[in-house]
Amino acid sequence: KPPSTPDHYSYSTYADPATARSFDQRRFGGPIGDLLASEQGEVLANFVGRIPGRRILDVGTGTGRAALLLARGGALVTGIDASEEMLAVARKRAGAEGVAVRFLIGDAHALDFADRSFDVAVCLRVVMHAPKWRLCVAELCRVADRLVIVDYPSAHSFALLESVARGVFSSLGARTEAYRVFRDQEIAEAFTKSGFRIRSIHRQFVLPIAFHKAIGSRRFTTTLEGLFDRMGLLRILGSPVTLVAERCVLS
Repeated sequence: KPPSTPDHYSYSTYADPATARSFDQRRFGGPIGDLLASEQGEVLANFVGRIPGRRILDVGTGTGRAALLLARGGALVTGIDASEEMLAVARKRAGAEGVAVRFLIGDAHALDFADRSFDVAVCLRVVMHAPKWRLCVAELCRVADRLVIVDYPSAHSFALLESVARGVFSSLGARTEAYRVFRDQEIAEAFTKSGFRIRSIHRQFVLPIAFHKAIGSRRFTTTLEGLFDRMGLLRILGSPVTLVAERCVLS
């Protein structure tokens, strides 16, 4: 299906071919990007549990990083995205690796699949940008038979400051992704409304990812963030938050 609001930045930004080609390098390039990618893989594997044979939907798959990771583990993966340009990169990567993933155009607000048609629905770096994030969560819960995995920037973290700054710049006409931050409670309530409960969460960093990328040292980041974790700060201020929610037995 075509995007419901194609002029929203979350669609128009990723429809740009240059953005699609450079996305992986900007997000996962360098030592901190590599750390982000490895941690994301570990968290996904831990949250999904048994991977071989699982039917998994990756919503907002982008260039297919999570979809390919899960497919390599033996999952039957479908990846959807609103950007044909991003999907073209994903298909090229899958072909080069010889990994089978079904990549389709689609909108997180209106998933074109039957109820409970996947074992697991994964949606990373989407709800923070989606025009109607609660609708996205409801759709993820509708098509997932058992588990939904999402991530979001916490309102109780340094991400709040960046979010406010980006919002100001966007209102002044700057081209920027003015993402939203979330309170844990509002995310939990959205899942509860769809008959899911949060089973586990993972908080990544206390300090902003941009700060760690500016330093550019994996050792510095792991040492400092490990210290924050031991001090109990990660549990309070950690962001982004990745969670796995499971369908309640009676739903």
